[in-house]
Amino acid sequence: NDRLFLLMELMDCNLREYICDHGALNERTCADFTAQILAGVAYLHAHQILHRDLKPQNVLVRRSTDRQTLKISDFGLSRAFGRPRAHTREVVTLWYRAPEILLGAEHYSTPVDVWSVGCILAEMAAPLTAHGAPTPLFPGDSEIDQLFRIFRVLGTPSDQDWPGVTRLPYYSPTFPSWPALRLDRAVPALAGPAADLLGRLLAYEPSARIT
Repeated sequence: NDRLFLLMELMDCNLREYICDHGALNERTCADFTAQILAGVAYLHAHQILHRDLKPQNVLVRRSTDRQTLKISDFGLSRAFGRPRAHTREVVTLWYRAPEILLGAEHYSTPVDVWSVGCILAEMAAPLTAHGAPTPLFPGDSEIDQLFRIFRVLGTPSDQDWPGVTRLPYYSPTFPSWPALRLDRAVPALAGPAADLLGRLLAYEPSARIT
């Protein structure tokens, strides 16, 4: 009478474990997995829910001979939203955290989840480390290191490519000025349409990211 039981479907592993077992995923698998993750994120956003902690550990995989099925899990940091409003900055595991949060934006919305999906896509396609672990695109060890790792790949942002970025609380005019790299150089396994998709997921200006 005083206990609540939640019964959930059994999944085999999370996406990080799946990558550890299989190594860099081929383009077809990356495309299939990314499509499933985006479908899940689209469903959340259509129902006015921000996940706010998308990462490989929070994507579950069911292995199947026909088609692996992915499910998004762990909604401990999720929030309902009706319009962009102030949220806490202590969200999203550092490696998958959008730059507007890192730069202190008080108002953010669905693009923060889209950024995380871009980081997951890049990680799925990257070769494993020497220790057999997945290779994150931006493995920062602090917020400033995380920002600089992003800047080294996407270039140091300015008001030209991200209007208003210099007015964010933690933006500094003394940031080193790095030029942007081509994303297919940062993630060689993703080229052509895959690199184009990655660029749309990782657009600096939140409103420029794909929905």
